[in-house]
Amino acid sequence: MCGAELKPLPEGVQRVAALLQAQGHPQLPRLLDDAARTAQQAADALGIAVGQIAKSIIFRRLSDDAAVLVVTSGDRRVDEQKVTALVGPVGRADAAFVKARTGFSIGGVAPVAHAVPSVTLIDQELFRFAEIWAAAGHPHAVFALSPDELARLTNAPVVDVTL
Repeated sequence: MCGAELKPLPEGVQRVAALLQAQGHPQLPRLLDDAARTAQQAADALGIAVGQIAKSIIFRRLSDDAAVLVVTSGDRRVDEQKVTALVGPVGRADAAFVKARTGFSIGGVAPVAHAVPSVTLIDQELFRFAEIWAAAGHPHAVFALSPDELARLTNAPVVDVTL
Protein backbone atom coordinates (compact mmCIF):
# COMPACT_ATOMS: atom_id res chain seq x y z
CA MET A 1 0.00 0.00 0.00
CA CYS A 2 1.44 3.38 -0.96
CA GLY A 3 -0.54 5.46 1.51
CA ALA A 4 -2.38 7.49 -1.12
CA GLU A 5 -6.01 8.03 -0.32
CA LEU A 6 -8.69 7.41 -2.87
CA LYS A 7 -10.87 10.48 -3.12
CA PRO A 8 -14.50 10.11 -4.11
CA LEU A 9 -15.59 11.86 -7.28
CA PRO A 10 -17.11 15.31 -6.75
CA GLU A 11 -20.91 15.21 -6.31
CA GLY A 12 -21.61 16.81 -9.71
CA VAL A 13 -19.43 14.25 -11.49
CA GLN A 14 -21.20 11.45 -9.62
CA ARG A 15 -24.57 12.79 -10.86
CA VAL A 16 -23.34 12.90 -14.45
CA ALA A 17 -21.77 9.42 -14.20
CA ALA A 18 -25.01 7.97 -12.77
CA LEU A 19 -27.09 9.46 -15.59
CA LEU A 20 -24.66 8.26 -18.27
CA GLN A 21 -24.63 4.78 -16.78
CA ALA A 22 -28.44 4.69 -16.51
CA GLN A 23 -28.71 5.73 -20.16
CA GLY A 24 -26.26 3.03 -21.26
CA HIS A 25 -23.64 5.53 -22.40
CA PRO A 26 -20.32 3.69 -22.81
CA GLN A 27 -18.06 6.59 -21.75
CA LEU A 28 -17.85 7.58 -18.10
CA PRO A 29 -16.41 10.91 -16.93
CA ARG A 30 -12.66 11.33 -17.01
CA LEU A 31 -10.80 13.56 -14.56
CA LEU A 32 -8.12 15.81 -16.02
CA ASP A 33 -4.98 16.80 -14.14
CA ASP A 34 -5.67 20.50 -14.70
CA ALA A 35 -8.89 22.48 -14.75
CA ALA A 36 -10.56 22.89 -18.13
CA ARG A 37 -12.74 25.92 -17.46
CA THR A 38 -12.51 27.08 -21.07
CA ALA A 39 -12.93 25.23 -24.34
CA GLN A 40 -9.30 25.94 -25.23
CA GLN A 41 -8.02 24.55 -21.91
CA ALA A 42 -10.10 21.40 -22.36
CA ALA A 43 -8.96 20.92 -25.96
CA ASP A 44 -5.32 21.39 -24.97
CA ALA A 45 -5.64 18.87 -22.12
CA LEU A 46 -7.26 16.30 -24.41
CA GLY A 47 -5.10 16.95 -27.47
CA ILE A 48 -8.09 17.66 -29.71
CA ALA A 49 -9.43 20.54 -31.80
CA VAL A 50 -11.18 23.27 -29.79
CA GLY A 51 -14.27 22.75 -31.98
CA GLN A 52 -14.66 19.26 -30.49
CA ILE A 53 -15.40 20.74 -27.09
CA ALA A 54 -19.15 20.88 -26.45
CA LYS A 55 -19.29 24.04 -24.36
CA SER A 56 -22.32 24.72 -22.21
CA ILE A 57 -23.59 28.30 -22.14
CA ILE A 58 -26.38 29.13 -19.69
CA PHE A 59 -28.81 32.00 -20.23
CA ARG A 60 -31.68 33.15 -18.03
CA ARG A 61 -35.05 33.25 -19.84
CA LEU A 62 -36.66 36.53 -18.85
CA SER A 63 -40.31 35.43 -19.03
CA ASP A 64 -40.08 32.66 -16.42
CA ASP A 65 -36.52 32.71 -15.03
CA ALA A 66 -35.80 29.29 -16.58
CA ALA A 67 -32.26 28.24 -17.35
CA VAL A 68 -31.60 27.96 -21.07
CA LEU A 69 -28.65 25.72 -21.91
CA VAL A 70 -27.02 26.17 -25.30
CA VAL A 71 -24.48 23.49 -26.15
CA THR A 72 -22.21 24.62 -28.93
CA SER A 73 -18.84 23.91 -30.46
CA GLY A 74 -15.87 25.38 -28.59
CA ASP A 75 -14.78 27.36 -31.62
CA ARG A 76 -18.13 29.10 -32.12
CA ARG A 77 -19.89 32.04 -30.45
CA VAL A 78 -23.57 31.88 -29.52
CA ASP A 79 -25.83 34.42 -31.23
CA GLU A 80 -28.15 35.60 -28.46
CA GLN A 81 -30.69 36.89 -31.03
CA LYS A 82 -31.01 33.40 -32.53
CA VAL A 83 -31.53 31.92 -29.06
CA THR A 84 -34.18 34.57 -28.32
CA ALA A 85 -35.98 33.73 -31.57
CA LEU A 86 -36.24 30.09 -30.42
CA VAL A 87 -37.03 30.37 -26.70
CA GLY A 88 -38.01 33.99 -26.02
CA PRO A 89 -35.96 36.85 -24.58
CA VAL A 90 -32.92 35.79 -22.55
CA GLY A 91 -30.35 37.53 -20.41
CA ARG A 92 -27.02 36.67 -18.93
CA ALA A 93 -26.92 34.19 -16.06
CA ASP A 94 -24.63 34.91 -13.14
CA ALA A 95 -22.65 32.26 -11.26
CA ALA A 96 -25.27 31.92 -8.49
CA PHE A 97 -28.08 31.38 -11.02
CA VAL A 98 -26.03 28.77 -12.92
CA LYS A 99 -25.18 26.89 -9.72
CA ALA A 100 -28.78 27.00 -8.41
CA ARG A 101 -30.37 25.80 -11.66
CA THR A 102 -27.81 23.28 -12.87
CA GLY A 103 -26.09 22.20 -9.68
CA PHE A 104 -22.75 22.86 -11.40
CA SER A 105 -20.27 25.72 -11.19
CA ILE A 106 -19.37 27.72 -14.27
CA GLY A 107 -16.52 25.92 -16.01
CA GLY A 108 -17.94 22.49 -15.23
CA VAL A 109 -21.56 22.69 -16.46
CA ALA A 110 -22.49 19.36 -17.98
CA PRO A 111 -25.15 19.15 -20.68
CA VAL A 112 -27.01 16.55 -18.58
CA ALA A 113 -28.01 15.83 -14.97
CA HIS A 114 -29.06 19.37 -14.07
CA ALA A 115 -30.55 20.04 -10.63
CA VAL A 116 -33.57 21.67 -12.31
CA PRO A 117 -34.38 20.71 -15.92
CA SER A 118 -33.14 23.34 -18.37
CA VAL A 119 -34.49 24.38 -21.75
CA THR A 120 -31.76 22.92 -23.95
CA LEU A 121 -30.62 23.70 -27.49
CA ILE A 122 -27.83 21.90 -29.35
CA ASP A 123 -25.99 23.84 -32.00
CA GLN A 124 -25.68 22.13 -35.36
CA GLU A 125 -21.98 23.06 -35.57
CA LEU A 126 -21.15 20.17 -33.22
CA PHE A 127 -22.15 17.76 -35.97
CA ARG A 128 -18.94 18.60 -37.87
CA PHE A 129 -17.20 16.10 -35.57
CA ALA A 130 -17.61 12.37 -34.99
CA GLU A 131 -16.47 12.70 -31.36
CA ILE A 132 -16.98 15.61 -28.99
CA TRP A 133 -16.17 16.16 -25.32
CA ALA A 134 -18.41 17.81 -22.74
CA ALA A 135 -17.93 18.96 -19.17
CA ALA A 136 -18.96 16.36 -16.62
CA GLY A 137 -20.04 18.44 -13.63
CA HIS A 138 -16.66 19.78 -12.47
CA PRO A 139 -13.91 21.91 -14.06
CA HIS A 140 -11.58 18.88 -14.06
CA ALA A 141 -14.10 16.39 -15.48
CA VAL A 142 -15.10 15.64 -19.08
CA PHE A 143 -16.71 12.84 -21.04
CA ALA A 144 -16.68 11.76 -24.68
CA LEU A 145 -19.72 11.29 -26.88
CA SER A 146 -20.96 11.84 -30.41
CA PRO A 147 -23.26 14.72 -31.36
CA ASP A 148 -26.05 12.19 -31.95
CA GLU A 149 -25.54 10.80 -28.44
CA LEU A 150 -25.70 14.34 -27.05
CA ALA A 151 -29.02 14.90 -28.81
CA ARG A 152 -30.33 11.59 -27.46
CA LEU A 153 -29.15 12.17 -23.89
CA THR A 154 -30.59 15.69 -23.73
CA ASN A 155 -33.66 15.13 -25.92
CA ALA A 156 -32.93 18.62 -27.26
CA PRO A 157 -33.47 20.05 -30.73
CA VAL A 158 -30.51 20.61 -33.03
CA VAL A 159 -30.60 24.22 -34.20
CA ASP A 160 -28.51 27.06 -35.65
CA VAL A 161 -27.61 29.37 -32.76
CA THR A 162 -24.13 30.64 -33.63
CA LEU A 163 -22.78 33.72 -35.35
